[in-house]
Amino acid sequence: MTQLILEQGLNGLQFGLMLFLLAAGLTLVFGIMDMVNLAHGSLYMVGAYIAAAVTQRGGSFALAVGVSIVATAAIGALLEVAVLRRLYKRDHLSQVLATFALILIANDAVRMIWGNQPVMLATPEALSGPVELGGFVYPAYRLLIVAVGIAAAGLLYWLVTRTRLGMRVRAGASNREMARAMGVNVRLLFTLVFAIGTGMCALAGALLGPLLAVQAGMGENILILTFVVIVVGGIGSVRGALVGSLLVGVADTLGRALLPALLREVFRLDAASSLGPALASLLIYALMAAI
Repeated sequence: MTQLILEQGLNGLQFGLMLFLLAAGLTLVFGIMDMVNLAHGSLYMVGAYIAAAVTQRGGSFALAVGVSIVATAAIGALLEVAVLRRLYKRDHLSQVLATFALILIANDAVRMIWGNQPVMLATPEALSGPVELGGFVYPAYRLLIVAVGIAAAGLLYWLVTRTRLGMRVRAGASNREMARAMGVNVRLLFTLVFAIGTGMCALAGALLGPLLAVQAGMGENILILTFVVIVVGGIGSVRGALVGSLLVGVADTLGRALLPALLREVFRLDAASSLGPALASLLIYALMAAI
């Protein structure tokens, strides 16, 4: 049981860090731009597809991740300039409807380009095996995801708190009009923030591609958890997004792994197997309601 808890705890850490890559961009966009962007998960999907396309054409996994980040960030910047910029002064309902339309467009676009069948993104051969950790083995690739997630979180925190760009981002988040009066190019700032957020989406999509099916619509389910994260962590807070992501990731993973085993002591095997994951999902929303 101890080994199971440790293994699932690492899985929860890995999942939480990937949620952070999504939630950090979303919370910055909502906190600074006051923009509800339901298409955030679609950019995560696009990043995964681009990474898969690069590897299928013979590119290395590292190249695929890099190309995915740059290409998706460019798509995000273009999307912000061409579409989202016109929605900033609209109410949130209009933003929700417009970005929901973008979800439908993105899903149809990837189906037209890559087809309806899931696309495979292979695990790097050097990381396909396990690593021994204190008496139990754990997939090396998942450890890479944890390491990259920690590095990305540290880099983003440094960018927001220790750089001139971060100072402008924080100024725009606290008082947009004052920042504009102080000479900050708010339009350019919004585009940069959106590009950074979409680049982080692409990183999450590329890293999770070998673990999940890369397919149309893959961004919708994880988007729901991402919104839970920013509610738990606080809108506009990068530090809160990290804390919320880890709480949600660990709670969801441990709940799905341990609750079915506990429920088998009370219910039949088939009932426990179906009830456990459902209760784990409810646990996440209970956490959001409590906070």
